[in-house]
Amino acid sequence: MKKISALLLALAVAPALATPKPARPADWMPKVPEILEFPLPSDTMGTTIHRLPNGLTIYLSPNHETPRIAAWIAVRAGSKNDPADAQGLAHYLEHMNFKGSTALGTLDYSKEKPHLDRITKLYEDHFKAKDPAERERLYKEIDSENKEASKYEIPNEVDKVYRAMGFRGLNAFTSNEETVYIVDLPSNRAEAWAKVEAERFAHPVYRLFQSELEIVYEEKNRTMDNNEEILYEALNKQLYKKHPYGTQTTIGTIEALKNPSLAHMYEFFGRYYHPNNMAIALSGDFDREAMLALLTKHFGAWKPVPLPQPQAWPLPRPKGREFLEVKYNSEEKAVIA
Repeated sequence: MKKISALLLALAVAPALATPKPARPADWMPKVPEILEFPLPSDTMGTTIHRLPNGLTIYLSPNHETPRIAAWIAVRAGSKNDPADAQGLAHYLEHMNFKGSTALGTLDYSKEKPHLDRITKLYEDHFKAKDPAERERLYKEIDSENKEASKYEIPNEVDKVYRAMGFRGLNAFTSNEETVYIVDLPSNRAEAWAKVEAERFAHPVYRLFQSELEIVYEEKNRTMDNNEEILYEALNKQLYKKHPYGTQTTIGTIEALKNPSLAHMYEFFGRYYHPNNMAIALSGDFDREAMLALLTKHFGAWKPVPLPQPQAWPLPRPKGREFLEVKYNSEEKAVIA
């Protein structure tokens, strides 16, 4: 078994980490880029930056080489914001935001909703339960309600709608600081895209929760067999001993994945998924003014809310060189941080 190493060096010239001052509202509101109505002369991408009255930031970069548009929707919230007792929540939520809304992914939401409400309540009871027999009983009830809810559900309807219209690469990713939703669309389908995205982020419904957990859990299994993931997780634990970068991972723990909470998920969405905490970036075949009007029409109705004050995690000053070895069946590798 070969070993992979992580070496942490603390330089004598490193500046001291200042003790953070008490935050004021002006301090904790998110910093956003200045509006840029006209591209900079040196910018060959022709990018402009706009902000809707609700705080949504928009980046536009017209490019008429092909009749397609690359679209990204970014949220300023990632695994750093996961609750300590629900690690992996931001990433799991990323998956669930493809399950549709009150209008997408359902045959009859009025009939589906009572079952979904019951499932949310049962998962919360399961999250809090300690007795194994009680947890097993609750899981059987969850399974039964899922079967009833499935009578009204249309799996993967967002993906099916987009594929039928020629969309490509529908996906998303979660990191420590952000969650980003991406797709490549035909330029003549821009309004259809705007309608779907505005709908699914305004009225999300987290159906098919149980089956998606299996997908997320398999992602966790893959990270446990990935030498790069193992190395960097060990490195971050050593480097960020008292910060979420090191104390929790984006994918979450096995314990947290086995004990999910739908209530936590809706709460996380309600805390961070708001226009004054989000941005849309478009690059491709479109007219700048027409696209800005289109985005204003469909995303301008989103309501801004006061955002939570970010937590501070003052890091202790390194006291010297630290060396860590991680043994795993892989080629040798060293990382300095």
